Amino acid sequence: MTVVLLISGSTRGASTNSAALRTVKAIAPDGVDVRWFDGLAELPAFNPDDDGTGHPSVLALREQLSQANAVLFCTPEYAGTLPGSLKNLLDWTVGNADLYEKPTAWINAAAPGRGEGAAATLALVLGYVGADVDPDGCARLPVGRDDLGPDGLVATAEFRSGALETLNKLIARSKA
Repeated sequence: MTVVLLISGSTRGASTNSAALRTVKAIAPDGVDVRWFDGLAELPAFNPDDDGTGHPSVLALREQLSQANAVLFCTPEYAGTLPGSLKNLLDWTVGNADLYEKPTAWINAAAPGRGEGAAATLALVLGYVGADVDPDGCARLPVGRDDLGPDGLVATAEFRSGALETLNKLIARSKA
């Protein structure tokens, strides 16, 4: 069974980025185990003098990454780049090579004209940690608050079909 780990770069409860990934989880095909990393806000500030072995949230991140065949991100953009909490998560992956050669992609759910700084920084950092990113496997699928249904999932057919295509490309790369 293919395991895909979903990581939202937002710590906000009503995040459209998190809603986008919850929608991916809901539409995942049979035979795919889609898991949610929910410890972003609990990760301590990265310190290269501390390998994180004493931090339960760092251990949980590393365990979930080791079990995943692939990783899918969706993140907001803050001040033209990644939110500090997501950059912190990525910093924790450097020393252990947690993302090295792991098929990885992202969905950019920002409104048109926004989100490019976060996507560019995410690509840069994922390249630095050696993640296996195929730019053609990443998608720009804007999600507005009005696109969410009463269940909190993205209801638009355009998003759902694009998200499923992104997920399927990621799954195919994880099996290659």
